[in-house]
Amino acid sequence: MSALQSVADAIARMLDDVGTATLNTETLPLAQLDGRILAVDIVSPMTVPAFDNSAMDGYALRAADAELLTGAGLTVMGTAQAGHPFAGTLAAGQAVRIMTGAELPAGADTVLMQEVIERNGDTIRSSEPVNIGVNVRYAGEDIRSGELLLARGQRLTPLHIGLLASVGLAEISVYRRLKVALFSSGDELCQPGQPRRAEQIYDSNRFALRAMLERLPVEIIRFEWLPDDLAAIRTALGEAAAQADVLITSAGVSVGDADFTKQVIDELGQVNFWKVAMKPGKPFAFGRLQNCWFFGLPGNPVSALVTLDQLAQPVLRRLTGERAEAPLSLPAVAATGFRKQPGRQDFQRSRLSVQNGQLQAEPSGNQGSGLLRGFAEADGYTVLEAERGRVSAGETVSVQLFGPLLR
Repeated sequence: MSALQSVADAIARMLDDVGTATLNTETLPLAQLDGRILAVDIVSPMTVPAFDNSAMDGYALRAADAELLTGAGLTVMGTAQAGHPFAGTLAAGQAVRIMTGAELPAGADTVLMQEVIERNGDTIRSSEPVNIGVNVRYAGEDIRSGELLLARGQRLTPLHIGLLASVGLAEISVYRRLKVALFSSGDELCQPGQPRRAEQIYDSNRFALRAMLERLPVEIIRFEWLPDDLAAIRTALGEAAAQADVLITSAGVSVGDADFTKQVIDELGQVNFWKVAMKPGKPFAFGRLQNCWFFGLPGNPVSALVTLDQLAQPVLRRLTGERAEAPLSLPAVAATGFRKQPGRQDFQRSRLSVQNGQLQAEPSGNQGSGLLRGFAEADGYTVLEAERGRVSAGETVSVQLFGPLLR
C-alpha cells in the first residue's frame, strides 16, 4: 500500500476504480449551461444555414448575365434584406439589391459586393469578373439536419451554447453538479482575516483549492477547517461522506503524529493507494469512504494545488460525466538549468516565452513545495521524467500550459 507508483499508473488506477459517471441529470435553459456537461447526444433538428443567403451587402444576380453586366447593365428589381426576402424570381438581365444574411432570391446564384458595382438609377454595371456562387452561403454549409452536433460528455463552453441556440434549442439535459466536501486540517493554520500567532501560517490551501474546484461543474457543500483532533476529524469526515459525492482533504495524509486523516479513512472506508512518485505531491491518497470518493492532498500549498490539478482533476472530470482528454504537452528548450534528482516525475512551475520562434522554459521562482509566489507567476509546468536528472540550458524539455483550473 505504501509503495510509490507513477503518475500515469495512479491516474489510470483511479479512473478504472471510478468507472463511468452515474450522476443524475437535469434540464437547464441556455443561460445556465456554461461549464456544464452534456448528458445526451445532441442531434441537430435543422439545417444551418436554413437557406442560401448572402455573405455581403451587394447585388444578387445570375452568373450567366456576366457579359450583360459589363455592357448594357442589369435592371435592379427590388431589395432583399435579412428577414425580408425578395418575393419574385430573377429573369435574364435582372438583379436584386441584397444585404448580408438575406435569402438569395430565386433565380440568383451569385452576389457581387456593392464596392465593385456602378449604379445609375435602376441599372447596375461592373467590370468585375463574375464567378458563380461567389459571396453565397449555401443551405447546410455549416450543419445538416440529423447530424450529430455535440456528443454526450462534452463540457459546454460559450461557443457550444451559441451552437445550440443556432439550431433553436432552448434547454438541454446535463449531468447534475458533483457534490464536494472540502476540508483543510492542522492546528498550525490560521484563517485569513484573523490575527495570527507567531507559530501559525494562514490557511491558503482551502481557498485556492475551492477556486480551482469551482471551475468544474461541482457544488461545494462543506468548506471547513479541522483541528488536529482525531474525534473531530472522524465526525466531520463521516458526516461529509454521507452527503457528498467526493471528499477532499488538505494535509493529514503524511506520516506525522498528528496526521489523522488517513487513519480515519482506514477506519471508516479504505485507502486504495497512498504515495505517488511525483514532485511536488508525494503524499497523495485516494480511496473511498462509504459511497463517497476520497482524495487526500498534501499539506504544502504547492503540492496541494499540483496534485489536485494533475492527479485529481482527470478523475473529477470523469465523475462529472465529462469526456476529458489528457493535457497537451509541447516541446521546449530549457532557457536555464533545472535542478532535479532522478526518482520522481517533476512538475516544475515555469515561465514560458518564445525566442526566435522557439518555445522556451525557465523555472518560475523558488520551486519549494510551500512557496506559492513562483507558482502564481508561472505560465505552465516543465514536466521532467522520473528517471531524468539535472537539466542544462539548451536541452529539450516537455511543457504543459496551465489549464482551466489554474488560468
